[in-house]
Amino acid sequence: MEKYIEKFVRYLEIEKNYSPNTIVNYKVDLEGFNKFISSSELEKIDYLMLRKYLAVLKEKGLGNRSVGRKLSTLRSFFRFLTREGYIKSNPMLMLSSPKLEKHLPSFMTEDEVYKLIESAFAKNEKDLLGLRDRAILEAFYSSGLRISELVGLNLGDIDFISGILKIKGKGKKERIVPMGETALLAIRNYLSKRKKQTDATFLNNNSRRITARGVRFVLKKYLVAAGIKPGVSAHTFRHSFATHLLNRGADLRTVQELLGHANLSTTQIYTHLTTEKLKSVYDKAHPHA
Repeated sequence: MEKYIEKFVRYLEIEKNYSPNTIVNYKVDLEGFNKFISSSELEKIDYLMLRKYLAVLKEKGLGNRSVGRKLSTLRSFFRFLTREGYIKSNPMLMLSSPKLEKHLPSFMTEDEVYKLIESAFAKNEKDLLGLRDRAILEAFYSSGLRISELVGLNLGDIDFISGILKIKGKGKKERIVPMGETALLAIRNYLSKRKKQTDATFLNNNSRRITARGVRFVLKKYLVAAGIKPGVSAHTFRHSFATHLLNRGADLRTVQELLGHANLSTTQIYTHLTTEKLKSVYDKAHPHA
């Protein structure tokens, strides 16, 4: 089994061009399954054995989402094995994934985003970290970046004249996204006071590229300062970016491109509207409102 896992991992790396984190998750899931089947041969893995594995996962207390992800890994794995001729039939075809509860993504209101960004300010021109933090928050909201994309952003990826970013997203796929003048100005202000000359856009206290952990610490600090509800994460900025665009009339396809989603169905979850927006439309449209 181990040699087939290695073949599959190489396929994900070379042909699918998946990110290292995604490949690690696939490998962990497959190693867990391999431990369950012990020394069973591939051809002996059938629907009944997979059902037993599903039962074991549920007994361990895994939620439907976690179980669904592991089954998705197995589907990809066995589809690969079938296509390459390592097995004659795919045992996953008869197995269905558990139904997932649909959770709407959390997002901040426009006022909350404003309060959060305004809480990050430089006390004076020498307050380099204050300038950096303001630039980070502005960049998050202006372009809807993933935290990995913001951390990996290089100065060479920013066109300050046209207000365009070149982003390397999931699966090393590149996309072009606009950045507003407010965010560009915040980055310029930060760079003008920074002494370290390096291609990394955002640096930590040691003048090295800031990490995702560092960005989360920055966000937590200003959430407390702004008095924003707990549970807001870096990804909440991305949710807010998409929600506010759609609420103000942007079309779904455009938002899909900006977020770098491969499938439109992934973007459709953002079509929910705030209660205030719904009430506003109702008050204007209903004759007895």
